[in-house]
Formats: sequence, C-alpha cells, structure tokens
Amino acid sequence: MGRVRNHTLPFPSGASGWDTGTECRQVGPVDRTILIVTYILAAIGLIIVFSASGVMAETRYGDSMFFLKRQGLWLLLGMVALHVVSRWDYDRWRTLTPPVVGLVLVLLILVLIPMLGTQVNGARRWFRMAWVSVQPGELAKLSVVLYLASFLVRKEQDIACFGRGVLPPVLVVGVLAGLVLLEPDMGTSVVMTILLLGMLFVGGARLPYLAGLAGGLLGLVYLLIMQSDYRRRRLLNFLDPWQDPTDSGFQLTQSFVALGNGGFFGVGLGQGRQKLFFLPEAHSDFVLALVGEELGFAGTGLLIGLFVVLIVRGFHVAGRAPDAFGRHLAFGVTLLVGVQVVINMGVVSGVLPTKGLTLPLVSYGGSSLIVTLVALGILLSVSRSVPAGRAASSG
Repeated sequence: MGRVRNHTLPFPSGASGWDTGTECRQVGPVDRTILIVTYILAAIGLIIVFSASGVMAETRYGDSMFFLKRQGLWLLLGMVALHVVSRWDYDRWRTLTPPVVGLVLVLLILVLIPMLGTQVNGARRWFRMAWVSVQPGELAKLSVVLYLASFLVRKEQDIACFGRGVLPPVLVVGVLAGLVLLEPDMGTSVVMTILLLGMLFVGGARLPYLAGLAGGLLGLVYLLIMQSDYRRRRLLNFLDPWQDPTDSGFQLTQSFVALGNGGFFGVGLGQGRQKLFFLPEAHSDFVLALVGEELGFAGTGLLIGLFVVLIVRGFHVAGRAPDAFGRHLAFGVTLLVGVQVVINMGVVSGVLPTKGLTLPLVSYGGSSLIVTLVALGILLSVSRSVPAGRAASSG
C-alpha cells in the first residue's frame, strides 16, 4: 500500500466526498460495470462489422470475413492492452506523458510526408505497413488527455492565470490539432479542442478565458469551412441533404433511409439492404445507421443505453479518484469517449455535419479500437485505486 501525492483540487475540500489531503489508498478490483459494458459493446461491434461488410468484402476481396478477421485481431490485441494497462498504477502515465506527446508530434509530421503517409480519399492520415494501417490522429486524442491531466496537476495553482495556466496547453494542443487539420481531419481536431476546453473547465480555468477561447475557435472553424470547397459543400449538404440526394447529399440521405427502414424492431440482423453498396462507410463512420436498419429503434436504444452507462460510470470513477491526477485522467478519458459517441450519433442522425469520426468500440478500424481500449484500461486503472477509509467502510 502506497501513499498518494498531496494535491489541492480545484473545488472546495470535501466536494469530492472525502478529504483532499494526503491519504492512504489501496488497490481493489476494477469497475466491473465499465469492464462488462466494454465487452458487450466490443462484441456488438464485431457482429455489426461482419453484417455491414460481408457482401462488400466478398465482392472486393473474395472473402466475406475479410474485415471481420482484421477487426477480431485488433480486438484481441486491444483487449490484451486493456487488461495490461488496467493493472498499471495510473500515476505511471505522468512519467510517460512527455515521450508519448513527443512521439505523437513526430508521427503527425511524418504522416504528412508523401513518401511515408498514405493518402486515401484526399486525406493523408495513415501509415500503411503490409496489411496494417496506423492512424496517428487516434493516438493524438489520447495524448491530449494525458498531457492535460499532467499539466493541470503541475499547474493547479496557476490555472486561474491566462499566461501561465491557459496559454501553454492552448499552444501545445493547438500544434497537435493543427497538424491533424493539415491531413486534413477536422473531426479529430474538433474532438481535441473539446477535450482542451472541457478539461480546462474542470481544472478550474476562468470562464471568461474559456468563453473567449471558444469564440475564437468557432470563428476559426467558420473560416476553415468557408475557405474550403469540400467543407462548405458538407455544411450545405447537412442543411439540406435532399437538395442533391444522388450526389453530394447521398451519404446522409441513405443514412436516413436506413434508419427509417428499421422501424421499431428492425428488419433483422444481416437483412439490411442499405449496406448493399447504397450506404457508404456502413461498417465504419455510419455503422449506427445499419444498427438502426437491422435492429431498429429498440436495438439502437439499447446501444445508446450501453454508452450512457459507460459514460456515467466513467464520470463516477473520476469523482471518486483519490488524487487530482486520477480525477483529471478519468474525466478526460470519459470525455474523449463521450464526445466521439455524441458526434458520431449526431452525424448519422443528421443533427451534426459529417465529421468522419467512428463510433467507439463498434465501428471498424484498428487504430480507433485499440486506442479506445487502452484509454478504457487507464480508466479501469483509476477505478482500482480507492481511499483506504472509503474501501473499509464499504466492505
């Protein structure tokens, strides 16, 4: 049994449910609810990916299980990583944060080099080695959580000051998000920006600073959209996808058709028609539309409910973490998962413009799946550390 570092939390003493001074903590079991829900969501993802990609895989590669085999392998590796990371003392990430951020910075630069990065659909986001593709942008999102959690602990006395407490993380995250934007990948940049604002807010940054920062970023996003033809078309398609349903609005209108076809109970698992070369990215970004078609409102509601449980339990873990670093780390991981879920579901349902973000644990994609499972492993690691007094009273 070790000792927890003494951190002054940015809210009054006792607001977290116990004294915020130095106290003993002991290692207990992981949060079983988070672990079980993670298993269920990953299993659902494996089934849905096979249903969504079987016909396409057979046509393109002569193997209907092509994408299933890859997703299964990534899931196996990700689950191993989840359990290994969950057994680490989460405080180890404070030491690992500088090299992780440095590695991500290098990778984001290298992927932009034509000879190294692979270009797909006009975006240069991947390193391709044999049959494996690695997307540095996925790792960049997790590195932002690690960096901000570490920074907020080190600079907790300065967080109310713009120059020492707000500007440094804005610059660091701005560089990482800017490199991602050059790929271009605006969706990932938006997620990183939301992480920055959310974690600074919880860390105690002053609201006028955050409001000004948010306003400036919204203005920048507007300029980036207006100065780019394809981004401007995406926005216009979002506002009225039925204006050109066979071309620029095709993806969103097909998503609407899939969701509408499903009704309450769906057409049946594996029986969806929109995946038959109508709905683009049915196994990836728009996998939720296929869930809606094949499992209906009931299946979609169950999937959303599982994510709600995962996110609520994540915030619960953050609230009961025994020190500030654990609290910021758990909050950041939960916010990372939650923001991606909300954006993906918003895009598929037409509430938000298309952003190209996967649905965590469910969509096809090795980098996204493994990074998400590592992040949840960190969350489980925090959940294992409970104050000794609280553990004794609850036992």
